[in-house]
Amino acid sequence: MDLKIKDVTELLNVSEATIKRWIADGKIPYYRLHHQYRFSRSEIENWVLSCKQGKDFSPFDEEESPREKLGTQQFGLFRAIHKGGVYADVLGDTKEEVIRNAMNEIAKDLHLDAEVITELLLDRESLMPTALSNGIGVPHTRDFLLQESYDVIAVVFPKEPIEYGALDGQPAHTLFFLFACDDKRHLHLLAKLAHLSSKPENLAFLKKHPQKAALLEYIKNWEANIKPREEALT
Repeated sequence: MDLKIKDVTELLNVSEATIKRWIADGKIPYYRLHHQYRFSRSEIENWVLSCKQGKDFSPFDEEESPREKLGTQQFGLFRAIHKGGVYADVLGDTKEEVIRNAMNEIAKDLHLDAEVITELLLDRESLMPTALSNGIGVPHTRDFLLQESYDVIAVVFPKEPIEYGALDGQPAHTLFFLFACDDKRHLHLLAKLAHLSSKPENLAFLKKHPQKAALLEYIKNWEANIKPREEALT
């Protein structure tokens, strides 16, 4: 899927000027088509994941009091987790085992074929680990979209942190299984999860393995205080 500058500004919640600055600085993958900038969905996805490695990826920011709503995507993470669930103490000594064991539970609740989705997830991991830094993983697949009008994120807390292939070397203590209903919403949620995992206070909360109600309340309050960010990546 090709994206235009307008699409990327909406997905990452930054201005067009910021995107053009990233292009000029060589910080974001792009190509030219008929004298216009275009962006590959898969390349932007990989860029979001790799930018988080050892850096403070912050296309979003927060302030102390809520501001105007950022369109229908403002509470997208809250809604997706609400549609999904929280799965604690999932067993497994490896990434593959945890993904398989988690999907056996998640698939039943979402009425999906556990084996098919598991194989798609593992295929994606073989291409590039879906690891952010700071112990966060975002298992997802490029070859599957929910046949619904909503997105789903299932939050999984492994029984013990597992090696996940993150560039910072930290084992994963929290996994966000991401199932979106379209490509743009998928990328927006991925970018928002990258920002969520960049904040020490959010990581400390996740390490407590909160139950669904507590996690939803926390995410709702966090998303309510998000504002656009104009700083370029470093």
